[in-house]
Amino acid sequence: MIKRQEKSAAPRQRRKEARPSELIAAALDLFVERGFAATKLDDIAARAGVSKGTLYLYFASKEELFKAVIQQGIMPVVSQGEEMLAQHSGDMRSLLCELIYRWWDELVDDARLAAIPKLIISESGNFPDVARFFYENVSKRVEDLLGAVLRRGIECGEFRPVDIASAIDLISAPILMRTIWQYSMAPFGCGGAKDPEIYLDTYIDMLLNGLLVKERSHE
Repeated sequence: MIKRQEKSAAPRQRRKEARPSELIAAALDLFVERGFAATKLDDIAARAGVSKGTLYLYFASKEELFKAVIQQGIMPVVSQGEEMLAQHSGDMRSLLCELIYRWWDELVDDARLAAIPKLIISESGNFPDVARFFYENVSKRVEDLLGAVLRRGIECGEFRPVDIASAIDLISAPILMRTIWQYSMAPFGCGGAKDPEIYLDTYIDMLLNGLLVKERSHE
């Protein structure tokens, strides 16, 4: 499994050019702690150590801050996956596994980033613009990426023919559900602790056994 590199905690700086990233980090912390609706811009400014006026120099609203959280935290991981597909010249099985392992390590193992899908789902009714932004810039791009991998695998005879749209949902759903459960129900003892590596290995095994073309035994 591809492991995330440990991120060192950089000391906060008060240089003007550093403030947007500090505000984004403070916003993410508070969104995770309190939820999007309950977080106030005053609280974000205070957590970042700046005035509310300074916050408005960079972000016009709380929704814009949430979009910036998505842009900084999740969209680079999606872009990385798209680049991996563009440069990949080997089999689709290895690429699909590498994408899943990387997404798991970069997003699911990071409690702050993993909370974002839960926030999107819970707050989408009240903040549809943010939900649409997440879908267009994250979910739709992941769907397109997985669809391209599946189509190439089918075209080269590596994967058996499947309904692409349904397969994309079936690939995404276990990771999404695990992420939501891990940072909502599991901390309160609901469902029992599951070893994440065993879960991921079992998921990959079942996925590949459903997709790969089986070699026919010679009589």
